[in-house]
Amino acid sequence: MTTWRSWSEVPADLGPTVAVIGNFDGVHLGHQHVVRRARELAAELGVEDVVVVTFDPHPIAVLRPEHAPLALTTVDERLSLLFAAGVDHALVVPFDRSVAAWTPEEFVQRILVDALHVKGVAVGANFRYGARAAGDVASLRAQGEEHGFVVEGVALDGGPQVWSSTYIRTCLAAGDVEGAAEALGRPFTIRGTVVQGDQRGRELGYPTANVPTSGMVAAPADGVYAGRLRRIDTGEELPAAISVGTNPTFEGERERRVESYVLGRDDLELYGVEVEVSFVAHLRGMVRFDGVDALVAQMADDVDRARALLG
Repeated sequence: MTTWRSWSEVPADLGPTVAVIGNFDGVHLGHQHVVRRARELAAELGVEDVVVVTFDPHPIAVLRPEHAPLALTTVDERLSLLFAAGVDHALVVPFDRSVAAWTPEEFVQRILVDALHVKGVAVGANFRYGARAAGDVASLRAQGEEHGFVVEGVALDGGPQVWSSTYIRTCLAAGDVEGAAEALGRPFTIRGTVVQGDQRGRELGYPTANVPTSGMVAAPADGVYAGRLRRIDTGEELPAAISVGTNPTFEGERERRVESYVLGRDDLELYGVEVEVSFVAHLRGMVRFDGVDALVAQMADDVDRARALLG
């Protein structure tokens, strides 16, 4: 598995490939379906290597930054998920205004023909490319006929709901982590390094691992969730009750963060440890309590419900 951070890094002697192209934010079930079709196409064409072509940053972040969506995954998380889904190599196109100005023909020539020597291409049925998104699946298929590669446009259908990153962000904004997980094919996760907080949880009997949320990456709506915390260094996965928000019961301006209480554990030392927090079920919205006693009673109930859900 090789990652090239520019088309100039792709070795000149790379053999024929099948390419799968897109932003792939979240690598949801629709994206995975496109990758599976690319693998099938490679087998049909007698081609060994499937290469994913993706973009960093997201094109909208360059062209219309005020409308850029919150990312579901960092680029490295995206690549890890794509490799797990079945691609062999990744070409991360550094997207800027010069790349944005390429015509559809230039994109095909530079990336697909000259760099990747494609014999086949798989994309979502709504795929657009080139300056002003002038290219679509039909034009890509026509260029394939000219350059000697076949094109598959794959529908991103999930029954009545079309799988999309936008749909998943909508689910998360509503606290519907179950809906997000259904579209992703796995629980939604946030990864980060545990930082020292105000230690109120420890004082209340529920010590938490605190991970700040990035303003560029999506997170579930403020509230309390059942889920799991996984240590990246050891792979150990632990059941947790998770709070997302700023803890409005206590005064003071605080950053939004994800606080995970590992069920039944007060002996964990996680400061500085990189963790992955996965969200399994929504328990309740964020509430401001009149006092500490009411908060502690609710936390006990949250923990009991999380334990029952997680088993």
